[in-house]
Amino acid sequence: MSHTAPAGTAHLTRGDLLRVIAADDGLSRLYSHVQQRMRSDAAHDLEHALRVALWTLRLGGDGIDVREAVAAALLHDIVHVPKNDPARSRASELSAAEARTLLPEVGFDHAAVDRIADAIRDHSFSRGAVPDTPLGCALQDADRLEALGTLGTFRCIATGVAMNAAFFDADDPWARQRPLDDARFSTDHFFAKLLRLPATMLTAAGRAEAGRRADIMVLLLRRLGRTTRFLLQPVAPARRRS
Repeated sequence: MSHTAPAGTAHLTRGDLLRVIAADDGLSRLYSHVQQRMRSDAAHDLEHALRVALWTLRLGGDGIDVREAVAAALLHDIVHVPKNDPARSRASELSAAEARTLLPEVGFDHAAVDRIADAIRDHSFSRGAVPDTPLGCALQDADRLEALGTLGTFRCIATGVAMNAAFFDADDPWARQRPLDDARFSTDHFFAKLLRLPATMLTAAGRAEAGRRADIMVLLLRRLGRTTRFLLQPVAPARRRS
């Protein structure tokens, strides 16, 4: 059975999403579970999951089931593994396994559980997978959009602070004379990963939004260069060819 949001998905707001969740017993139970679990990391909290849900719905459009999309977004980071943990590459696999346990308990059938869990498993950048379903593509793009733009910058710095990383290397902020090390310097993460994300987007709308958000980050880095008097050489985000 297909579930649709009351006013479509392109212009769905956070309030609309919360009403969709509140009207569905299974989603409400998942929401409460996630609310209890996702409290310790500002970059991976409940609001992150809700934003991912909104963008999954926007990017997936009529090609995905609303209920499945919201469930996938709510649970995509349910098992949190810190960025500097050796098991980080298995985080999405662990979240998918937990989703397979939780979803049947709140009324999702076997086929829906498979679609949701597979999308969760394959969304992670560190896993390196390319999803092969509309839900998987939309969820992966939505999660990567969260790493870009103004919000992405906030999340990058929050994660760096949690890892005791400095904002940047005061002697060489652009890593011209040293290897990139985003475990030590948050600014390095822009070059090691974030500005590469637009080239990995799988949906047309995701690519467009990723490009806009990456341009904001490049502007911020240039302003940082002026502040520190280490001018940034011309840099452009990697973009996927249509």
